[in-house]
Amino acid sequence: MTGTVAVNGEVRRLEELRLQDFLQSFFFGAGFFETLLVEEGAPMFLARHLARLRESLGAHTGCVHPPPPDVLTPEAVREAMRRCLEADASLGLRFTGVAKLVAGDGRLLLSFSPLPQRAPGEGMVLETAEDRCYRRGDPTLNHKSVSYLRQYAQLGRGTVFVNEAGELCEAPNGNLFFLVGDAVVTPLLEAPCLPGVIRSVLLEQGRLGGMPVVERTVLRGQVEDVRGCVLTNSVSLALAVPRLLGRELPGSHALAENARAVVREYARREG
Repeated sequence: MTGTVAVNGEVRRLEELRLQDFLQSFFFGAGFFETLLVEEGAPMFLARHLARLRESLGAHTGCVHPPPPDVLTPEAVREAMRRCLEADASLGLRFTGVAKLVAGDGRLLLSFSPLPQRAPGEGMVLETAEDRCYRRGDPTLNHKSVSYLRQYAQLGRGTVFVNEAGELCEAPNGNLFFLVGDAVVTPLLEAPCLPGVIRSVLLEQGRLGGMPVVERTVLRGQVEDVRGCVLTNSVSLALAVPRLLGRELPGSHALAENARAVVREYARREG
């Protein structure tokens, strides 16, 4: 994370922040966050991220103190971002990297970090199934809470979360799309999984590589039928999964390329 941040639109230095201003978030995980890609100073899918953030805050009234509504608009966040980038020479108005929004304790914290180092076209191998911490219908996992230990503990381990019914749910850092038969299938939100921004774009598009994109249960025992897999999130957009739970998936890279093209076209149209 860089040293320049914004709190409710006010540009601050990270070292100036006070713990007492974020007590509910820090001690109880009573807050939500969004991570988004910034390219040449422009945040991608900002309106969608803020809509999801407002939905999470609205679903937890009484236990999460939301920021003022006027700082949760795309216009306000873009202006706060512009001020931060202008104030910090190490960022600059042409900054390309990652922005993070954290909402809780009556505040919206905006921070920045570099892009993760990943070679072009590099995929992500998912070899481990974790079936001890996801339960079908758990509503907390439909929100990107700052209480993120379950996912954070598995980052970088090539993990797929599986629920008690043997359904594939998601990866620690993104949603999953599986090429099964004549369709591209993503797990239901009830699995549970996060209603990811890129997930929503691909579902709206409705087709990928000439095949329908649908929500449907995918069981661990059905991995033998999977011919391709893509991991989606708002920073990497779409990553090929060339190996899933012991199976080589030759169709993953082409599927990921198609997904990235769809996402970038949507981003271009939405501005």
